[in-house]
Amino acid sequence: MQVLIVYESIFGNTHLVAGAVERGIRDAAAEAVVNCVPVSRATADLVAAADLLVVGGPTHARGMTIARSRRDAVQGATKEPPTSSAAGDAQEHPLDQDAEGPGLREWFHALPKAGNGRRAAAFDTRLAYWLAGGAAKGIGHRLHKHGYTLAAEPEGFVVEGAEGPLRAGELNRAHDWAAALLRAEVPAG
Repeated sequence: MQVLIVYESIFGNTHLVAGAVERGIRDAAAEAVVNCVPVSRATADLVAAADLLVVGGPTHARGMTIARSRRDAVQGATKEPPTSSAAGDAQEHPLDQDAEGPGLREWFHALPKAGNGRRAAAFDTRLAYWLAGGAAKGIGHRLHKHGYTLAAEPEGFVVEGAEGPLRAGELNRAHDWAAALLRAEVPAG
C-alpha cells in the first residue's frame, strides 16, 4: 500500500500533525510506503501512485486558507525560533519551513480526478471553540469532488492559540486516527 500525506502549514502545527499521521500509518502497516510532503511538493505523480491520500491544512477564517490569509499570517510571523520578553509576554511564532509556498486551494485546482476506489482522508488544525470553524470539511468536500471516497469523517486537531501550540494529546490522537484509517471497512460519505 502506498500512502501520500499532503499538508499545508504556516506555524508548524499542521506539519506536526502530518508527522503524527505518518507515524500512525507506519505503526499500523509496516509494509506501507508512506510519503509525507508539503503541498508545494505534492506532485501529480505522487498523488497518482497513492492508494490512500491524506490531506490536511490549518483553519483560517472558519475554513481553508486563502492566499491573503496565508500572506497575512506569514507577515505577522518570524523565521526565527520563538522568544519571550523579560516580562514573559507573548512570543513570536516561527514560520514552518514551507509556509510561504502555495496553499491547498491552489493545489486542488490542479489535482486530477481520481479513479474509482481511490480513498482519501482530510484533517485540519483549529481552535477549540465552535465559531472558529474548520478546514477539514472543505478539504474532504474537495477530495470527494475529485472522485475520492473518504475513508473517515474529516478530523480536526486543536491548537491552543491561532499560532499554536497544539493542545496536549493531539499528536497521539492524530497517530491513532491515522492508524484507524487503514482499518476502516466502510468508507464515510
